[in-house]
Amino acid sequence: MFDDKYKEIKSSTKGIYKEKGSKFIAYSYPVYSEEEVKEKLEEVKKLEHAARHHCYAYILNPDKSVQRANDDGEPSSTAGKPILGQILSNDLTNILIVVARYFGGVKLGVPGLIRSYKTAADEAISKAIIITKTIKEQYEVRFKYSQMNDVMRLVKEFDLEVITTDFQIECKLIFADAKSKTDNTVDAFKKNHKITIKYIKTI
Repeated sequence: MFDDKYKEIKSSTKGIYKEKGSKFIAYSYPVYSEEEVKEKLEEVKKLEHAARHHCYAYILNPDKSVQRANDDGEPSSTAGKPILGQILSNDLTNILIVVARYFGGVKLGVPGLIRSYKTAADEAISKAIIITKTIKEQYEVRFKYSQMNDVMRLVKEFDLEVITTDFQIECKLIFADAKSKTDNTVDAFKKNHKITIKYIKTI
């Protein structure tokens, strides 16, 4: 069964973790493109310009198809990967977490770094409001005015979200429905040969 639900954070948050004098400040942001990731990263670098490292991880798209992690000069896999791990363990997407580190004079070693970046990321996530969204597909239905009742009955029966309507002699209606349900919905419309239906996009 295809799962059409995914989770995001509602707005940006900040978390702080300190270990042996080092300070880790984590910023989480809802993001929807690599362009936005770059913008937010620059924002944090300006805010925390004195920090020695700006390590980050992000996941994009409802299917989590884009995942990146960056250690920004920390030993390999001690920063970006633990941050990414926290995003994954909370089952989130469309999120960027940047952790700025101020060195406190004492080396933390690999386990200490992993723990610190992981905990800072977790602090930021724990302050976030998490929202669940549904992957939907949009379809356009075209029909004659005389078919109006049939179309509206299907809209009601399948509880479809109507986006736009244009009811002239030739009528047009655009609806959205949860991706997991659209096969049944489209089949129902196709049974009436006087109605044409076409896929527009996934949202």
